[in-house]
Amino acid sequence: MGFDQVRQRRLSDDIVERLEAMILEGTLRAGERLPAERVLAEQFGVSRPSLREAIQKLAAKGILVSRQGGGNYVVDTLGATFSDPLLELLEHSADAQHDLLEFRHTLEASCAYYAALRATELDRERLTVAFEALQQCYAHPGEASRAEEGAADARFHLAIAEASHNAVLLHTIRGLFDLLKRNVVTNIGGMYKQREETREMLISQHRELYRAIMDGQAEVAREVSSRHILYVQEVLAEVQQQAQRLARAERRKGM
Repeated sequence: MGFDQVRQRRLSDDIVERLEAMILEGTLRAGERLPAERVLAEQFGVSRPSLREAIQKLAAKGILVSRQGGGNYVVDTLGATFSDPLLELLEHSADAQHDLLEFRHTLEASCAYYAALRATELDRERLTVAFEALQQCYAHPGEASRAEEGAADARFHLAIAEASHNAVLLHTIRGLFDLLKRNVVTNIGGMYKQREETREMLISQHRELYRAIMDGQAEVAREVSSRHILYVQEVLAEVQQQAQRLARAERRKGM
C-alpha cells in the first residue's frame, strides 16, 4: 500500500485564512486599505516575509490589490451585486422598484431576526449610532436632503445586517447598498406627499425595530421589519395609482 506524502502547511496559508475570514465577517470591507505590513505582522504575531507571501496569494486570487503610492487594498468590486449601468436601469423601473421591495421583505426580516439573537455589545453601539443619525434626518426634515435621509436609512439597515453575523446576508445587503439608498431617495418624496402620516409612521417603525433588536426580541424584530416593508409597498402602490390617474386625465385633456 502506498501513502501520499504529508505536505507541510505554510504559515502564509494560515494568514490567508485569517484575512479571508476578516473579509467574510465584514471586518475588512471592499475598497478598504489594510494596515501597514509592519503593523499587521505585529498584530498577527508573524514575520513580514510570511505576511507578504500571504498578501501575494490573496492578490493572485483577485481579493487584494496593491495600488500606486503603496498600500494593499481589498478590491473595490468585491461583493458588488449590481453594476452601475444596471443600477440606473433598476432605479428608473417601477416594476424593478416593486421587485426590490419584495426582495427586501424577505431579506431584511431575516437580518432583523438574527440581529436580535446575535448582536454583541459593539454591534448594539454601531446600531445605535446608525439609528440616531437616521433620527436626526427625521427631526430636521428641512435640513436633511433626500440623499442624506436615503443614506442614513440604508446605513441603519446595513448595521442590522452586520449585527446578524450571517456572512451571506451581510454581503448581500452590502452589495445592494447603493440600490437600497437610491430606492429610498426615489420613494420618500412621493410617499410623504401621498400620506401625511408617512414620516411619523416611518419614524415609529424604525424606532420599534431598533428597540426589538436592542432588547433581543427576535420574533418581534422580524414582524416589525416585515410590517415596515409592507407599509412602504402599500403607500407606493397608492402613489403609482395616483400617477396613473393623473396621466389618464392629462391624455383626456388633450383629446
